[in-house]
Amino acid sequence: MSSLVPGAGGAAREDDAGLNEPLLANGDRGFHTGGALAAVVVANAHGSGGAKEKGAVKVSKDRYWEDVHQPDAVAAADLESGGGRPLLFSNKKVKATLLYPYRTLVLIRLVAVILFIAWRIKNNNSDVMWFWVTSVVGDVWFAFSWLLYQLPKFSPIKRTPDLATLRQHYDLPDGGSILPGIDVFVTTADPVNEPVLYTMNCVLSILAADYPVDRYTCYLSDDSGALILYEALVEAASFASMWVPFCRKHSIEPRAPESYFQMEGMIYNGRSPGEFMNDYRHVQREYEELKVRLETLPSTIQERSDVCNSMKAKEGGAKATWMANGTQWPGTWIEPTENHRKGHHAGIVKIVQNHPSRCKPQQGFQGSNANPDPVNFGGVDARLPMLVYVSREKSPCSEHNKKAGNLNAQLRISGLLSNAPFVINFDCDHYVNNSQALRAAMCLMLDSREGGSTGFVQFPQRFENVDPTDRYGNHNRVFFDGAMYALNGLQGPTYLGTGCMFRRLALYGLDPPRWRPEDITVDSNKFGNSIQFLNSVLVALKQERRITPPELDEPFLAEMAMVVSSSYDQGTDWGSGVGYIYNIATEDIVTGYRIHGQGWRSMYCTMERDAFHGTAPINLTERLYQIVRWSGGSLEVFFSPYNPLFSGRRLHLMQRAAYLNFTIYPITSIFIILYAFCPVMWLIPEEILIQRPFTRYVVYLIVVIALIHAIGIFEIRWAGVTWMDWWRNEQFFMIASMSAYPTALLHMVVKPLTGKGIQFRVTSKQAAAADVDDKFAEMYEMRWVPMLIPPAVVLFSNIMAIGVAMGKAVVYNGVWSVVQKRHAALGLLFNVWIMMLLYPFGLAVIGRWSKKSGILFVLFLVAFVVIGLVYIGVHAFLVNFLPFMVI
Repeated sequence: MSSLVPGAGGAAREDDAGLNEPLLANGDRGFHTGGALAAVVVANAHGSGGAKEKGAVKVSKDRYWEDVHQPDAVAAADLESGGGRPLLFSNKKVKATLLYPYRTLVLIRLVAVILFIAWRIKNNNSDVMWFWVTSVVGDVWFAFSWLLYQLPKFSPIKRTPDLATLRQHYDLPDGGSILPGIDVFVTTADPVNEPVLYTMNCVLSILAADYPVDRYTCYLSDDSGALILYEALVEAASFASMWVPFCRKHSIEPRAPESYFQMEGMIYNGRSPGEFMNDYRHVQREYEELKVRLETLPSTIQERSDVCNSMKAKEGGAKATWMANGTQWPGTWIEPTENHRKGHHAGIVKIVQNHPSRCKPQQGFQGSNANPDPVNFGGVDARLPMLVYVSREKSPCSEHNKKAGNLNAQLRISGLLSNAPFVINFDCDHYVNNSQALRAAMCLMLDSREGGSTGFVQFPQRFENVDPTDRYGNHNRVFFDGAMYALNGLQGPTYLGTGCMFRRLALYGLDPPRWRPEDITVDSNKFGNSIQFLNSVLVALKQERRITPPELDEPFLAEMAMVVSSSYDQGTDWGSGVGYIYNIATEDIVTGYRIHGQGWRSMYCTMERDAFHGTAPINLTERLYQIVRWSGGSLEVFFSPYNPLFSGRRLHLMQRAAYLNFTIYPITSIFIILYAFCPVMWLIPEEILIQRPFTRYVVYLIVVIALIHAIGIFEIRWAGVTWMDWWRNEQFFMIASMSAYPTALLHMVVKPLTGKGIQFRVTSKQAAAADVDDKFAEMYEMRWVPMLIPPAVVLFSNIMAIGVAMGKAVVYNGVWSVVQKRHAALGLLFNVWIMMLLYPFGLAVIGRWSKKSGILFVLFLVAFVVIGLVYIGVHAFLVNFLPFMVI
């Protein structure tokens, strides 16, 4: 989006062949490649990395995978009537030459950990027994949580959608399609912390997706009820009438204009190179004008409302917010009043773009001769999908249930308007990066083997605004490319909050076909009092594929107002057995768990070109607030009726172990903090050892830690991640274990006293304004909050400990025994290890100095020397003047 890549300003000039303009494969801008070579070079190239690099990554990722034998494809004699279903994806498994050594290492480490714990218990010799007992309990917990994390990884599976076969069987010769309908949900809560431009780019990328235009509908749900988002959506829909046919004509990727126009060195791969540059410049100019209009919307709305309010001043009453058509905005107002403020406003449903079936066929358009830059989209389908603005009613008397309530309101509205059998939801800071993504999900949902029992398909989350070194582990590739592939070999990946396609029936709380009774009761106690919505559920049960938009008469408008009312959920199963789950901060993991518990499976879908891209909080404080919500919500799941130990009657055993790990991992932070303070023994006059014999204890620790790294060598190979990805994961886990996870645990402790759990906090996606020339400027800003105190104390304690150790080495040189020196060397390993893990936190502490990360090493060395010299000086002073206080 706008803050991701700098320097996208203005329209391209004909005499400016800069990197912001595309390279043409046929040589329109001097980039010449011939025939077959051009097809290879430009096939999937995008951004600053070329096709060669992308191909190398693909080979590397598939090197350790092999195809799983599949049955012969089923002939599709009559797909529309369900007479036949083809195989639409292929499975890959990790090669035995890698998988079996990997499993063997896991078993070896398990034995080593058991022997280590047994040895510790047998040799219960410690200088501080309470510390020894606590550390043994910690070691047992580490072993248990590691086992929960590792066991589900024994059989990873990678699924690759077969888009060509999907087109062959579901696209018709006349240009139509029998693909099922999809309802696309976009959620936004705050036009300030979630910039409008981000949200509009998300919507535009959805409108331009490569999916039959009459088979999907886009819903934008604005939880703020702000007029600016509705009018921005109207502006975006107007621009889409040019942007969408431009994307279709020239095979544009990605189809979010902000990201597309800011790409550097992109290579054009469309079929109309002669017209491309003219169209490119014209559409880019239109987009820049759209951005200007979006930026001025707040002042435009304010000025318009001021004029209207001044004209209505004689009539009295509150100052309202006025729409462009001269009517009052029913949502929140610029100057809040009793019924038009944040958290208290009417429900709103507005059709911004009608369903294409209500529009005349459009085959593009051509600019007039008076236009100096005419665009010709003749022969290109210029129709747009149906686009709907939704803002659910909010009232101080009703619980809003945060994002889950927002999604459920969209689920009900979509049931009335389009009732597609599949739904997919996006956070507003994500966009469609691969126009084939919706089709890819359909490959998994419609496959003849397990498609009918698949409740949802989850895509990985990818981010494009992360610094090259991924300092705070935003990419989280160890999870997305490791743990998720592993779960793919079980009952399936968990729901991750965005980029997930659901089967509507699974969200409605119905069982999979295998266990579904024939006589299903659809009543108001479960689904609410809307008669038309209850009828839509009955229609959904038939899995009808065609979208038939209803007439928007008065009774229907009243029904829409009912299903988005603030009290509709009350007294129903919404938020428990129906829809997205309420009362837990992480509605995603618990909703996925509920669906898995009913017997549905899920699938993980990856594509050579990432399906979706999003924006990550690269500021450490914002990143940790995000982790607090995730980890706190996970703990809430464990202490809820959805506890993986006892609920989920059809949950597979290993899937249950995976969910148990997802819900209890923050508890590990208690023991990590305890161990993190062990190296400060250097600050204590007498030698204090947690376990004797100390040498053997440290050797055992080195072995079990080294085995984790050995196992990691195998994981990063089949997961296709790098050592840097794996190491960043280790580092950020340590930082979070001293800050975010303990904070989440504290919330759970005080929840019974305060009645409040983890509070939903919209993560700010605004770019830092301090340095407009550095797109990573926000990363160097750290706002100090209480949860940052523990890691700061641990870091500085270890710095002091190493400095004191250096001072003691000088003072007691020739005095210490060989055993004491060995203990000293082994003790320093703890200090060095902890500081290596906390290195990114140290960079955050020094702020903008961390632009040159090597400076932190210099600062550490200076601190060690200074503290060592201070210790030597204090020791000399005490020896000469206060010998009885000698340390």
